[in-house]
Amino acid sequence: MELTRHVRATMPPMVSNSATRCRVSRFAAVLAVVGGLALAATPVKAHGSVPPEPPDAGSLLLGWTFSPLVTLAIAAVAAWWLWAVARINARHPANPVPRRRTAAFLLGLLALAFALLSGIERYDTTLFSVHMIQHVLLVLVAAPLIALSAPITLLLRLSSRATRRRWLLPILHSRVVRVLAFPVIAWILFAGVMWASHFSGLFDLALEDPLVHDLEHGLFLGSALLFWWPAVGLDPSPWRIGHPARIGFVFLQMTQNTFLAVVLLNAPTVLYPHYASLGGPYGVDALADQRLAAGVMWIAGDAIFLGAIMLLVASWMRADTRDLVRVDRQADLDLAQIRIRERRLADRLADEPGDARR
Repeated sequence: MELTRHVRATMPPMVSNSATRCRVSRFAAVLAVVGGLALAATPVKAHGSVPPEPPDAGSLLLGWTFSPLVTLAIAAVAAWWLWAVARINARHPANPVPRRRTAAFLLGLLALAFALLSGIERYDTTLFSVHMIQHVLLVLVAAPLIALSAPITLLLRLSSRATRRRWLLPILHSRVVRVLAFPVIAWILFAGVMWASHFSGLFDLALEDPLVHDLEHGLFLGSALLFWWPAVGLDPSPWRIGHPARIGFVFLQMTQNTFLAVVLLNAPTVLYPHYASLGGPYGVDALADQRLAAGVMWIAGDAIFLGAIMLLVASWMRADTRDLVRVDRQADLDLAQIRIRERRLADRLADEPGDARR
């Protein structure tokens, strides 16, 4: 969650008067201290202004605003990972960290950076469709990529034996982790966060208050990491599920994601007063934008889930092939041992006197 704790103060202000900007900044700071309550009368000022120009591919991909806390956090985590990999590889040159895991981790951090620092972050409180892209990046791109990097395995390999025994393994097998990592609980938590955030006051409050918005991002990323942990199955876990169960696990999550998108698509009214209060910026009606956001969740979500299912099927097939090769190799070894025993028995019989053989 540390990756999502930042102050969304990089958006351009609505007015150019410096005194007004100072008063707004002080007022926002007071609100954050006393409880992070948004200004109901001026929701746009409470959480950044509406950018003057409409979003396009260039502004979304290239319009980065490097929030210091988030930028430093992502850079520090990336540097730590590279240092840890180099240290492990130096200790175990015969068994280095696979490069694909480092690539997956760095791509996961890149997805986080796109969600939290690029032009997507600039427009997330203005257009629901852009906000949905941000959520897709968090839960369906960054989270599975981080799970594919096997960070728990890396941490266990990096730590000393004493640290593993005293801290890491007890935490990994603690009651809290056992409950949260139980596949059914992880599935329900992920789905529950999606539904509760979209159909409660949390979503609209997050649009008004940066701190609540960051909390929402932390819930999304945390629940997604819990979901993808058993689905990917690379890291050690208190619970292990087989390949068929993993496929069903992801397929059912895809189904509920589709259903949630359909509910949003067919909502007859704008669900979030914040977007309705903006008056349709750039000529985009709030209800049409809401339906576009539902389409993003449906199409992008199903595409990613289907891709994950295909990868799981391929992994299952590779595992079966490895098991078959292992069984064949063991059968060959067993047959070789039988033949060795047969030769030894034949040699002993050949050395015995003829009378003894009778």
